[in-house]
Amino acid sequence: MVSRPVLLITGILLIATSLRAPVTGIAPLLTMIHKTFALTTFATGTLTTLPLLAFAFASPFCVLLARHYGLERSLMLGLVLITSGIFIRSSGTVSMLFAGSAVIGLGIAIANVLLPALLKRDFPKNITTLTAVYAFVSGVAAAVFSGCVVPLATLPSSNWMRALELFAILPLLTIAVWLPQLRNHTQPVAETASPQTFHTKIWQSSLAWYVTLFLGLNSLIYYTVITWLPNILTAAGYSLQEAGSLHGLTQLATAIPGLVLVPTLHRFKNHKVMAAGTTIITGIALLGLLCWPHHATIWTTLFGFGTGASFIMALSFISLRAGTVRQASALSGMAQTIGYTIAAAAPPLVGALHDTSGSWSAPVALCITTCGIMAVCGYAAGSSRQL
Repeated sequence: MVSRPVLLITGILLIATSLRAPVTGIAPLLTMIHKTFALTTFATGTLTTLPLLAFAFASPFCVLLARHYGLERSLMLGLVLITSGIFIRSSGTVSMLFAGSAVIGLGIAIANVLLPALLKRDFPKNITTLTAVYAFVSGVAAAVFSGCVVPLATLPSSNWMRALELFAILPLLTIAVWLPQLRNHTQPVAETASPQTFHTKIWQSSLAWYVTLFLGLNSLIYYTVITWLPNILTAAGYSLQEAGSLHGLTQLATAIPGLVLVPTLHRFKNHKVMAAGTTIITGIALLGLLCWPHHATIWTTLFGFGTGASFIMALSFISLRAGTVRQASALSGMAQTIGYTIAAAAPPLVGALHDTSGSWSAPVALCITTCGIMAVCGYAAGSSRQL
């Protein structure tokens, strides 16, 4: 156990505030960015895709970084990358807008992979509790920024670039709080996933593919909707400010299931109905948004809850369906690499579908259909068997 656990936990929770907000918080401003640079809808959607691609391809190599430089210093590098990416993204040119988004993704990828390793090393008896708390904190931070970013961008003498720069406040604060941890130079636990743990047998397992697709399709639906939700809502008659607030409510709702599911999932061996049920909740929310958008408060809350619960379950399946620690590491690498790659393709393609069809009905209907496939995968992944 570290000598100053309170300071360490504070640092961990502050890192959590930067795990989602810099990526999802840009969505309420996409209309402004689209008008500033005359971007196509496909290109605008790529602003969400780039961080996801960084998650997918950088995640397996983050542990190698930690083994060489230590967990604490590697996490500091992640924070520096997130902060640098935020300022690069806000510099006012198209090239920097996309480059900054990619840099942010690299920084978040480091933190996403190494925070669980840090918890396992320093707080082995409190992993589930701390995981639930930092997931909740991440959701709350994303919700606050989504709700505030449009009002901040529309202030006198302000614009969307200045609003995006404000995302750097939390990682800068976190860097200051994390500085004392740099005196440590510690490696992750040996069983943490790395590229060497990608077993061929894992890729040949149907159960592994069900878990991977359950995570991947949930990420696809979540990042597609979270990217275009403000546009969907403004097309239905909501103002930009109202759309931003509902966007924030969605992300707040994603944080709630973690407080309930993380401590209780291990009590059940079979999770078939739970996995399929959370997916059905997501599908119902999307159907409601498509048919009765004037009740968007209900539908966005349900959507956030459903996708948040499915995400927690998908991550839990990685441990529950693996028979050994090494299998869990390999399955984690497979699920996150394939899952985020699947998710990354969706936002720009859905944006292009909107341009072709002229409305958001076809993209939302496509997400509803995807929920059906995801429910099947979740039902299969929720079985009590192991790899």
